[in-house]
Amino acid sequence: MRIVTIGNGNVGGGLARLWTRAGHDVTALGSEGGDASDADAIAVAVPGGAIRDALAKVKGIEGKPTVDATNSLTGPPEGYPSLAAQVKSIVGGPTIKAFNTNFAMLYDQISQQRVAPHSVFASDAEARTLAERLIGDAGFQPLYVGDLSAAPTLEAQIAFTMLLGGGEVGPYFYRFATTDL
Repeated sequence: MRIVTIGNGNVGGGLARLWTRAGHDVTALGSEGGDASDADAIAVAVPGGAIRDALAKVKGIEGKPTVDATNSLTGPPEGYPSLAAQVKSIVGGPTIKAFNTNFAMLYDQISQQRVAPHSVFASDAEARTLAERLIGDAGFQPLYVGDLSAAPTLEAQIAFTMLLGGGEVGPYFYRFATTDL
């Protein structure tokens, strides 16, 4: 699969490495932008406040399936219920909210874990299979929480994620266990 990551920092560059190792053809675009016309999917990994400007610098994104891995401590811009909704309004393709609750600084340690850590995601129905594949190819176990109406909750979790990560726990992987009740 041909993937273009928009943002080549910790998250975008880290996902590019993970997906390349999984056999995908990945191009990581930085602040200069570029062309995503040949991409089968794109991933947006820029600060939440930079979404509009970053996407404006990339050609060929219209209608592409999109992974939104953005976060913002101040929430989405006015008029959008979530950053994922903003991304979807610009790109216009099926959208996935994923990777925003995982610590990018730990990406290179995923394969060393006893069991695959989870990555919680929400997605449009037509993008769920793609989401599960890309999350799995990055080394995570996908955990679906619903359609894009769940994106605001995933985005609001960043404050809790950073609170735990900045405290005694430090950056962490997570995995949820189910019961047989």
